Amino acid sequence: MANKKSSTSSGQLTFVVPKGRILEEALPLMARAGIVPEDGFHDKRNRSLSFNTSREDMRLIRVRAFDVATFVAHGAAQIGIVGSDVIEEFNYADLYAPVDLDIGHCRLSVARLAGDTENDAGASHLRVATKYPGLTARHFEARGIQAECVKLNGAMELAPSLGLARQIVDLVSSGATLKQNGLVETQRIIDITARLIVNRAAYKTDPRVAALVDAFRKDAEKRATKDAA
Repeated sequence: MANKKSSTSSGQLTFVVPKGRILEEALPLMARAGIVPEDGFHDKRNRSLSFNTSREDMRLIRVRAFDVATFVAHGAAQIGIVGSDVIEEFNYADLYAPVDLDIGHCRLSVARLAGDTENDAGASHLRVATKYPGLTARHFEARGIQAECVKLNGAMELAPSLGLARQIVDLVSSGATLKQNGLVETQRIIDITARLIVNRAAYKTDPRVAALVDAFRKDAEKRATKDAA
């Protein structure tokens, strides 16, 4: 259950963002919603995880992408931005993702060595290296295959060539990293974009959270209209 105490309208809001690929695209959207981090946020030598913002009632925290959803779902943060891959992997009941921000585009895919021509048809068990064991297991289960997921947090592309797993499930953008490591994409599991996420209790009880959702939604709609013109 979410920590409802964290979502009182009189307390400080905590906005959580992921390190890595989504952050640079998210900062302009945040600025248009009135959230600008202090200068130290952009200093690569700064090891702080918590920062002041242009709003006195809001702090910004920066964590690993997989931790963003956990902070929001459990009420340690009220609002944040994260990829839909993370949302789907954890499927937290106390997490609400009201706005597709239309940034951070990529996909979650299955890949294997280019020279691996073994047919998986009829296979009942496969070993797969991934940091998405939930999504991976569900994907293969729908095809009647039990996936033994080897959890890795990085260097996924090495798993097939070193014999750790025949296949991997990982994020793919251009496909260049796969190609450089002798891998080919064989199945696309889901397309991914970054989403605005909120703690359900905070959204219901704190009008500031609802106002931010509205601001991000209007910005997303404005960008979509501009792109369609």
